[in-house]
Amino acid sequence: MSSEEIQPDSPPGSPSSPLSPVSPVSPVSPVDSPFRHESTARDEAPQFVLPLVVHIEKADPPARTDALETTARAVLSFLSDERSHGEGEWAQAMRDWQDARIRKVVRRARGAEWRKASALPGITVTGRAAEVRVFPPVPLDGWPKELAKLQVSGTDLDDPEPPAAPDLAAPVLWLSPKLDMSAGKAMAQAGHGAQLAWWELSEADRAAWRESGFLLSVRTPDPAHWHQLTVSGLPVVRDAGFTEIAAGSCTVVADHPSLRG
Repeated sequence: MSSEEIQPDSPPGSPSSPLSPVSPVSPVSPVDSPFRHESTARDEAPQFVLPLVVHIEKADPPARTDALETTARAVLSFLSDERSHGEGEWAQAMRDWQDARIRKVVRRARGAEWRKASALPGITVTGRAAEVRVFPPVPLDGWPKELAKLQVSGTDLDDPEPPAAPDLAAPVLWLSPKLDMSAGKAMAQAGHGAQLAWWELSEADRAAWRESGFLLSVRTPDPAHWHQLTVSGLPVVRDAGFTEIAAGSCTVVADHPSLRG
């Protein structure tokens, strides 16, 4: 499905960003951030990836929007889990991942493949019908064998009906209407958008979001609304160009109520 790097228009905490990071596990600085185009020390560090596996049975695949929203909530669940912080069992892997470039890979599994993947350490998040499991970051060339053999591409997901209008009182991850992304690509991008929003929030806002079960929507706006969003000052994901689309393409705007100007 997709391997990505994320980069906002301006790194959180930079002079041109109105927001500041507060996460103890997101080492973002304007000088050496995981989102810069040019080479930095992060490129010299060992590169890690956050694996995500979506459960897709041939006879009953999840709806596309359900899968996107469930992936975003899975990323948030992992970022907020106590095992990802301090002396937690996943904390060192999280630090290694965030010291390098931020990448995510979405793979699909069914039947016995899903059961084997589910036995590995991680977190499974369920949507209306979608199931997504997120695992601790792994080296780019060091995937567990149960995950390494899973397919990255070849699955298309659709919405049986157009999604309803989002609740604007809750967070919305807006996908670019200008880009044609596969389901896996869009899932990874939704996860990036959720992560950028999480990094920008205060601890109180994070706690409230967590208590809501990470309520959010993923939607595609019309072109005029998209343009307004991209210049609004909200966190913007720009793709690194590893797969499917050109480097620098704006893919997601993370619209959390607490981040609106």
